[in-house]
Amino acid sequence: MKVFHQIGELRQLDKPVHLALGVFDGVHVGHQEVIRHAVEAAKKDGGLAGVVTFEPHPIRVLAPERAPRRILASIQHKADLLAELGVDFLCVQEFTLDFSKREARNFIEDLAQNSGKLRHIAVGEDWIFGKARGGNVQRLREWGEELGFVVKAAPPVMVQGERVSSTRIRQAIRDGNLVAVKEMLGRDYTVVGTVEKGKQLARQLGFPTANVVAHNEQLPPDGVWELEAVIDGAHFQAIGNLGRRPTVENENARRLLEVHVFDFNGNLYGKVIEAKFLKYIRPEKKFDSIEALKQQIALDAAFVRGM
Repeated sequence: MKVFHQIGELRQLDKPVHLALGVFDGVHVGHQEVIRHAVEAAKKDGGLAGVVTFEPHPIRVLAPERAPRRILASIQHKADLLAELGVDFLCVQEFTLDFSKREARNFIEDLAQNSGKLRHIAVGEDWIFGKARGGNVQRLREWGEELGFVVKAAPPVMVQGERVSSTRIRQAIRDGNLVAVKEMLGRDYTVVGTVEKGKQLARQLGFPTANVVAHNEQLPPDGVWELEAVIDGAHFQAIGNLGRRPTVENENARRLLEVHVFDFNGNLYGKVIEAKFLKYIRPEKKFDSIEALKQQIALDAAFVRGM
């Protein structure tokens, strides 16, 4: 999938364009409904489906004191998720204070002028944008009539009687309620991170692990987890320990996801791993000895392998 880093780059597109606009943190089922309209319209029209999103999350710029500490999907992770939904391109607009002061009409004109053959814009029905929140669905439709594109406003998606939102999903992840998370995301929860070199203590215990540093994505509760690891497009059974490793580290140690990938041979340093959280095994705990830790790791691994 093509990734653009400013709206002006959309001029490269030479087919009818169908856009979904929004932050889309996590690309949950509500977001997917908006994106689906753009993808289906593009298929009917023989055009291209694209997503225009913003980085960083606008609330981090406009009200940093209210911004969540963690996101649900980094830009790289988001691009992969969007590609699976049939999106042809992603445009990541840098969100700055200056950009937030742009009139809503000017932003839409920018999209129309640079997209060339803009046919369709899909948004959530309560989407508000632009300086002083001056843009909304009604005005977007008025501008669409002038500029030649159709607007589709998708209603919110409800799960268990409540509206799906990124905030609600983050809380469910923190609570470890991955059943609810899966319902709201429409898939198992995954975290993307880069493998960095550690102290190689796990190797001495007979279970070498990859130290996965998450890309600022929300993590579930500490403990041992059954995982599926995706490495260079290949899927592997895995087990992970999320936490501060109290048996071998002090209480101020950095929180880290250590992943042991079964049946994998090769160097993982510097690679990006997508860790899919499947099942909580047990809490993280401090053992009386390294030998006791080693025995528990063997039991945990055998339990996961037998699942």
